[in-house]
Amino acid sequence: MRKSYITRAAAVVLLTGLVAGCASVAVNNDAIEKNTASALGLEKGSFTISNREDDGIKTSYLVKTNAGKKYTCYVTGTVSVVGRVVSDAICTEMNKSGNQPSGSGTSTACNALLKAAGKCN
Repeated sequence: MRKSYITRAAAVVLLTGLVAGCASVAVNNDAIEKNTASALGLEKGSFTISNREDDGIKTSYLVKTNAGKKYTCYVTGTVSVVGRVVSDAICTEMNKSGNQPSGSGTSTACNALLKAAGKCN
């Protein structure tokens, strides 16, 4: 009986370790939508999410608001013994041509972090 319990416990620990770094397991669409709405100050449903890419613990995606603004965003996510953990969304507005800001000159895509780093005015 004791040996069976130890084997099961070892299997659970091993399985948890294998999935702990997978964003595709940890990050569901509801978490992406909720965290993106919070990051952009928008209501859920006032934007669409596309081009989701899971890479390790990072999930990158594109956002288009109903007002036509476009953002590139990402969240990170893991699964641990305490459950699923998903970071806040980090988003950067894309310029009119659909590219991220170059970081020089004045750009309407400046965010607080770029301004603090002196990358835009």
